[in-house]
Amino acid sequence: MQIYLVGGSVRDELLGLPVTDRDWVVVGETPEQMLQQNFQQVGKDFPVFLHPSSKEEYALARTERKTGQGYYAFVCNADPNVTLEQDLARRDLTINAIAKSQDGKIIDPYNGLQDLKSKVLRHVSPAFAEDPVRVLRVARFAARFAPLGFSIAPETMALMTSMVKAGEVDALVPERVWQEMLKALNEDTPSVFFTSLRACAALARIFPALDKLWGVPQKKEWHPEIDTGIHVMLALQQAVKFSLKPEVRFAVLCHDLGKGLTPRSEWPSHKGHEERGIKPIQEWCDKYRAPNDFKDLAIKVAKWHLLAHRAEELRPDTIFKLLKSLNAFRNPEILEDYLLACKADATGRTGMEAKECPGLDIIRSAFVAAQKVDVQELIKQGLEGEKLGLALSKARVSAIEHKLAQ
Repeated sequence: MQIYLVGGSVRDELLGLPVTDRDWVVVGETPEQMLQQNFQQVGKDFPVFLHPSSKEEYALARTERKTGQGYYAFVCNADPNVTLEQDLARRDLTINAIAKSQDGKIIDPYNGLQDLKSKVLRHVSPAFAEDPVRVLRVARFAARFAPLGFSIAPETMALMTSMVKAGEVDALVPERVWQEMLKALNEDTPSVFFTSLRACAALARIFPALDKLWGVPQKKEWHPEIDTGIHVMLALQQAVKFSLKPEVRFAVLCHDLGKGLTPRSEWPSHKGHEERGIKPIQEWCDKYRAPNDFKDLAIKVAKWHLLAHRAEELRPDTIFKLLKSLNAFRNPEILEDYLLACKADATGRTGMEAKECPGLDIIRSAFVAAQKVDVQELIKQGLEGEKLGLALSKARVSAIEHKLAQ
């Protein structure tokens, strides 16, 4: 049995990055021989096995042949005669097509080491075009390695563009689109994922409501960057500074989708864009089966983000209605998620990255005051049902009023 460490673990080790998951390729074996050695088969379409003790994945060396359009249209050949070089040839990028033998020798048939040195994301072969997921993966790798100075090779970007034109991206399964985007949102530069997809025209096919934002102007006094698409990318990067939660970052990504639906005759004003943005969020989340907590926060931020910017002008009852609409009294965590998303929006503007956001603290302190209202005291007064709810609301508004007056 010839065993090689392959893929991301070799790449990250060579880059000096932490190695979390290790993948192995086995040359010269059959599924039957693997099972005889107590490996556990887990892949139905591909011959993938779990090591009996380490539980790491061991895949038989294989080649793939495309039989149709889409992610699943492949025929796999895992014959024992398949070589390591043939297996590496089917991988997406040269930096992911490097192997390491058990004695520490590096096998690099496609010049991945040079591309690591040059900081280039380059496809291994024309077979790259057979798998539409690779468009998303390259954009995600661009987001992951942008802080290290990596960029997509021009010829690879050209190939990705041709794949989009050929309709390959349209055949992507919803779950995989969401999975790749979620991974990108967890990177340090998620904006690169979306700008990379836009550069090859894939964003217009996958997330048209977001793609529409580029070229849509905003008032320069509030948005020195003017372009809405640029603002959303700046805000997304600000969100990275404020929160590790992908739900918050996704909400920031979606907060201004309504501006893409503003009639041109109203530009650069976008009155009512908050409500207009709700439908595209719902449609996109439903199409790609995003979890409800992502959709819920995104809609809340889109609908009410302007209130956070105007908190100093709001009446106590308006702040209370906002808190209630956010469901903050039952789920206090969502209030902080909302506020951080609003902070990212406020500071995601050219030259305003260090802008103070006093309105956020006003809302926070109002919530703390309202939360301190003792519902048990109201119950002791004999209140129940609708009367209890009205009295509780009134008491919370009063508490907020008192706090704001201090």
